[in-house]
Amino acid sequence: MTAESPELPLAAAFPEADRAQWQRLVEGVLRKSGVTEASGAAAEDALATDLQDGIRVRPLYTAEDGGGALGHPGFPPFVRAGRPQGGAISGWDVRQRHTDTDPRRANAAVLADLENGVTSLWLTVGDGGLPVSGLAAALEGVYLDLAAVVLDAGADFAPAAEELLRLHAVSEAPLGEAAGGLGADPLGLLARTGDADALGSRLAAAVGLALRCADEAPGMRALAVDALPYHEAGGSPAEELGTSLATGVAYLRELTGAGLEIDAACRQLEFRYAATADQFLTIAKLRAARRLWARVAEVCGASPAASAQRQHAVTSSVMMTRRDPWVNMLRTTVAGLSAGVGGADAVTVLPFDAALGLSDAFARRIARNTQSVLLEESHLSKVIDPAGGSWYVERLTEELARAGWAWFQEIEGAGGQAAALRSGLIGERLAATWRRRSADLAHRREPITGVSEFPHLGEVPVVREAAPVPAGRGSGGLPRVRRDDAYERLRARSDAHLAATGSRPKVFLAALGPAAAHTARVAFAANLFQAGGIEAVHEPASVDAGSVAEAFVRSGAGVACLCSGDAVYAEQAAAVAAALKSAGASRVHLAGRPGERRAHYVEAGVDSFVFAGCDAVEVLTSALDVMEVA
Repeated sequence: MTAESPELPLAAAFPEADRAQWQRLVEGVLRKSGVTEASGAAAEDALATDLQDGIRVRPLYTAEDGGGALGHPGFPPFVRAGRPQGGAISGWDVRQRHTDTDPRRANAAVLADLENGVTSLWLTVGDGGLPVSGLAAALEGVYLDLAAVVLDAGADFAPAAEELLRLHAVSEAPLGEAAGGLGADPLGLLARTGDADALGSRLAAAVGLALRCADEAPGMRALAVDALPYHEAGGSPAEELGTSLATGVAYLRELTGAGLEIDAACRQLEFRYAATADQFLTIAKLRAARRLWARVAEVCGASPAASAQRQHAVTSSVMMTRRDPWVNMLRTTVAGLSAGVGGADAVTVLPFDAALGLSDAFARRIARNTQSVLLEESHLSKVIDPAGGSWYVERLTEELARAGWAWFQEIEGAGGQAAALRSGLIGERLAATWRRRSADLAHRREPITGVSEFPHLGEVPVVREAAPVPAGRGSGGLPRVRRDDAYERLRARSDAHLAATGSRPKVFLAALGPAAAHTARVAFAANLFQAGGIEAVHEPASVDAGSVAEAFVRSGAGVACLCSGDAVYAEQAAAVAAALKSAGASRVHLAGRPGERRAHYVEAGVDSFVFAGCDAVEVLTSALDVMEVA
C-alpha cells in the first residue's frame, strides 16, 4: 500500500458472496450426487444434522445466526468465562480421580499424580471407596495448603467431611485458607440410589456443613451439584443443564432458609458436568450452564461477583468402551480439550481403562499427561474463550440454553428436583432419551470406533482389578448406561462360544463376481459381523452357484452373506442363495439394499438385507440366535 492509496482488507479483492449464491452451489452438488432435487433453503436443509434436544445443526452459519448477549469474560452472563482472566494465568485445575479402596496404594498414586502435574484430588470415600478412617493415610505427605481435595463420599459425606476438616485443622495449613470441596449432594444421591427416606436428614447434614464452611473455610465448597447421574442415565446435554439448575435452586432454598445470605449460599456450590467427545456440544453446554446459572442467581438477588458458576468437567463414562479401550485415549483427549475450551474451572480426564476396573499407574499417567499436553504444549488456557465468536458455537450455546431452561421450568412446575425424582418424571424423560439414542447406536448412525466400527476380534483383553461398587448403587435409582452396552452383550456371547468350542461363530462371505464388484461390500459385511463377535470367512475370494456350497461347508460357518454389486446380484444372487440354503446355511444375508428385486431374492432364500443404516444389533442378534450361541 502507498501513502496515497487507502488500506483495503484482503476480502475486498474478491466478489461479495451471499447465502443464496452458496445455496445455488449446494443445489448443483446435490443434483450431481443424485441425493435430492431440492433448491434454495431446502437444499441447505438437506445437509443439516439433527441432534438431541430438538437441535438441528445447519451446514453454514453466518453473523445472522449469532446467539444472545455474550457479555465480557468474568461478568454476567459469564458465557465467555467465569473469571475475567479465564484460565490464562494459571490454567484450569487438573483434578485426578482416585477410587482405590486401599489407603496405602491410594497414597502412592496420589503422590505420583501431585508430583507430575495434577493440581487437585478427587477422592472416592466411604461406601465403595476409601474407608473414612483411611483418609489420613491416603493423604499422608500431601500439603493440603497446596493441593485441594474434593470428596465423593455418597451417603457417607458427613463423616468423610468431618475427617477432611479435621485433617486440615491438624495440618499447618490454616482452615480459613483451605480450598476443595466436601462433595455433599443429597439430591444426586437420591438420583443414584432412589433412597428418598433419608433425604431430609441428608439435606440437614449438608446445610450444616455449608454453614460451617461459610464460617470457618470460605474457600471450600460444601455442596456438589452433580449432573453426572443424569448424563450416566442416558440424559441429553439440555437435560443435564435443566436438572443441574433445579438441583442448584433446591440447595439455594435450603441454604438461605438456614440463614445464609444468597451470595454466601452461591459460593457453597460447585457444578459438575460431563464432557464428551462431541467437542462443540461440550463447549456450548458449559457456556450455556454459566449463562443459565447467572440468570438464576440474578433472580435470587445474588451479586454479580457471586453469580459465576464454579464448574468441574469430567470426561464422560458413558462414552468409554470396554472393547479396544485404547481408543478411549482419543475420546478423553477430545473431551478434555472441549472442557478446557468451554471454560471449566476444573477438569478430570478419566483413565482409558476406567470402564474395566481400577486403573493402573500407566493409565493414570496417560490421563494426567493428556491435560499437561493441552495446557503446556497446546497452550489452550492462554486464550480466554477460544470458541467465542464462532457463529456455530454461539448459536449452539443459545439453543442449548433455551432447551435446558425449558426442562428446568418443567421440573420446577412439577414441584422441584426432589419431587420430580420421586414421581419418576426425570427417570421417564431420561429413559425416553436413551431409547432414541440407543436406536441411533443400533443403526450405527452414531458409530463407536473399535466396537460398532472397525472391531478387532483378535485383540488381547485388558484386564484390571474389579472396582468396588457402592452398596446402594443401582438398587432403585437411575440406571447407568454405556454406549457400547448392546454390542458388549453380543461380544460376550461370542466370547462364551469361543470358550466352549475353541472358535468364534462364523459367517461365510460369498463374494460374487470380480474384486471390483464385491470388495466394498465384503469390507462392509466383515466390519458389520465382527461388531457382534462373528468372524468373517472370505475364502475363496470369489464364488458362484457351482462352487459356493463346497466353500460354505469348508468354512465351518453357520450363516452366509452375499457380497457384490447390484448388477452381479441380478445375475447370480438367487442361484447362489438357493445353493447356500441347500448346503445348510441357517440364514442367508445379502449386503445392500434389494430395491425392486426384494421379493425375488427372498423367494430364492435370502433371509435379510444388511446395508448402511440397518439395525445392526437386530441383525447380529438374529445371526447369533440361529447359530445357537448362548
